[in-house]
Amino acid sequence: MHGAHVDKHKVKEFMLGLQALIVERLEALDGKRFQTDAWERSGGGGGITRLIEAGDLLERGGVNFSHVMGDRLPPSASAHRPELAGRAWEAMGVSLVMHPRNPHAPTSHMNVRFFVAEKAGEAPVWWFGGGMDLTPYYGYEEDARHFHACCHKALVPFGAGYYPKYKAWCDDYFFLRHRDEPRGVGGVFFDDLNGDSTLAATEDAFAHCFGLTESVGDHFLPAYAPILERRADTPYGERERDFQAYRRGRYVEFNLVWDRGTLFGLQSGGRTESILMSLPPIVKWRYDWKPEPGSAEARLYSDFLRPRDWLGEAA
Repeated sequence: MHGAHVDKHKVKEFMLGLQALIVERLEALDGKRFQTDAWERSGGGGGITRLIEAGDLLERGGVNFSHVMGDRLPPSASAHRPELAGRAWEAMGVSLVMHPRNPHAPTSHMNVRFFVAEKAGEAPVWWFGGGMDLTPYYGYEEDARHFHACCHKALVPFGAGYYPKYKAWCDDYFFLRHRDEPRGVGGVFFDDLNGDSTLAATEDAFAHCFGLTESVGDHFLPAYAPILERRADTPYGERERDFQAYRRGRYVEFNLVWDRGTLFGLQSGGRTESILMSLPPIVKWRYDWKPEPGSAEARLYSDFLRPRDWLGEAA
């Protein structure tokens, strides 16, 4: 989008506040403090990584803020955007992944991000992106419905069409094509958000897109924290932990093979430790493994790892 007033400082202020709020809430749930690791990028910018490992509730979790910049874009960002050639760029965002210890508690991911490319004498090119999704190891319909109801609530004030569009985008994006299998039960995902035909190329477009992105970020805790609390004390044994570790392998495969954010971070000279904090601490792979028919593990595949309308009456 060209011509809109872009308030980069307001975006950064929101993202730093969101990171602090999420960490504070998750620390209260877990009982263990997140460590703080501020870093600088040699090519420009830096970030703050907040990480918890070996917590009571969270086996590993990270909430990253980054604000990086440069004079020329990496190949992953500029390949399909020739209009960005010769522009200086800035990218900022909050990205988190939570890997609970209890196999009945799902993994969750959320990110909100903003990108702007500028050139003297020309209007800035900018867009927002983001989303959140849920990856259960043992499926609970009430959890999936609650998560999607919160995603719907985040988006509906901005237009009735956003949730179904971004829900379908999430189902398509978080899909392991080499396995022909969804990563989880989805949520919402969007990218390249810079207005639409109903918004003039003015400050209204920026305010609308920023407001939508803020709402997605603000709805993560209401979407995920109740599920985490609900499953925290569910009994489990070695069988469940073993299956959790096996399914976590799919998470690793997606992030390292398909995820565009991982690729952009590595190609743009981002901090590797922060980029790969999304990977779970304990993972297993087995050759051509299949769940026992009729088991809870088999039900994950048959009932949850497929696109579904999770809203039902919840909307």
